[in-house]
Amino acid sequence: MSVFKKTLVASSLMLVSSHAFAAAFQLAEQSVSGLGRAYAGEASVADDASVVARNPALMSQFESAQLSVAAMFVEPDVSLKGTTTNNGVDVSALDDSSIAPSAVVPAAYYTRPMGQGWYLGVGVYSQFGLATEFASDYAPGQIAGETEIVTVNTNVSVAYQISEEFTIALGISHVYADAKIIRNFGQSPLPIPAQTEAVHLEGDDQGYGWNLGLSYQLDKGNRLGFNYRSETDITFEGEFANQLPTGAPFYGTANEKSPGSVAITLPAIAEFSGSHQVNEQSALHFSLLWTQWSSFKTLAAKVDGRGTVFSKDENFSNSMRYAIGADHQYSDELTLRFGIAYDKSPADPYHMSISIPDTDRMWYSLGAEYQVSINSSLDVGVSFLRGKTQNFVEADNLGQVWGFESNGHATVLGVQYNLGF
Repeated sequence: MSVFKKTLVASSLMLVSSHAFAAAFQLAEQSVSGLGRAYAGEASVADDASVVARNPALMSQFESAQLSVAAMFVEPDVSLKGTTTNNGVDVSALDDSSIAPSAVVPAAYYTRPMGQGWYLGVGVYSQFGLATEFASDYAPGQIAGETEIVTVNTNVSVAYQISEEFTIALGISHVYADAKIIRNFGQSPLPIPAQTEAVHLEGDDQGYGWNLGLSYQLDKGNRLGFNYRSETDITFEGEFANQLPTGAPFYGTANEKSPGSVAITLPAIAEFSGSHQVNEQSALHFSLLWTQWSSFKTLAAKVDGRGTVFSKDENFSNSMRYAIGADHQYSDELTLRFGIAYDKSPADPYHMSISIPDTDRMWYSLGAEYQVSINSSLDVGVSFLRGKTQNFVEADNLGQVWGFESNGHATVLGVQYNLGF
């Protein structure tokens, strides 16, 4: 295969593989009540209807119908500094102060008891999402560009309280995913303008998965919870095109669109949590969250009439997230929350990419819940994510080498309204 033909698809898929599935863009933001604890205890704490997302077995803790509506504002701060090139381009041309735009992550949940120990819950939320933007004339355009992926998870779960201590839940999820990937040719020895689109790929798909939740009340002050969410297979089917001239030596499409597809697997997730009521005012919580990134080893793309045009090893590893947090009932109306978490990156250090300069990160979180009335409450929360500085080198498909130093941080602000009726 020609180096030009590889360039058309390969660089764009590197971004999808890295950004869409790195821990930094695996969305933990399913509730604001959990945000204030850095999502510690999410499988064991029954705050509100958002339990549908992290452990629907906890629906048995509510005696009436519950509604929760949330919005979380994510402000990433991911910057790049150039360190080296092999093509005479000044390293300062690689500097970028912010490659990820801000985003709002909404969520909504409803639960209700059905009688005789049965409970029903519905949730609409997101577990994976990203957006990155580089200037169209950015020097390493083949490994940069514009990328957006949005997933919407609609989950329906039922729970059955087997005994006063033990509840089990099962659910089915419908996942809709939409992706947009644009890559520019960038600076090169070839007489091609840097802003020329080398890749323009848009597509969507839907898939199904299942989840299992368990809740066990050890005694009045201690509860354990477990939740498992299955893999979901997604095949983005859409249109592929570029602005490169047709025929040799460029193998371009001259903006002519062709059907194309990329198959990926959203990884399985398992969480184990515990909650301990220290006294009437305070409680401690922990969570261990495992994500099966090892299911994402190789990425391949197909274009109708051309077959498999790209295959890339990713070599992701399973990752863990550790969180501890606490609640304190400051007054009858006000509950305070705080928590910290350590989020381990799944990325292989030998497969780092500008598309996601991923890193291990710490979460530092604060939150509060105010009881507006006997049946309604308002949650607010904030988390500060701090990542390590990373240094890595990446080569594009023309053999150009680009070296970077990356810093990745983020701030998450959220508000949530809860109603019982």
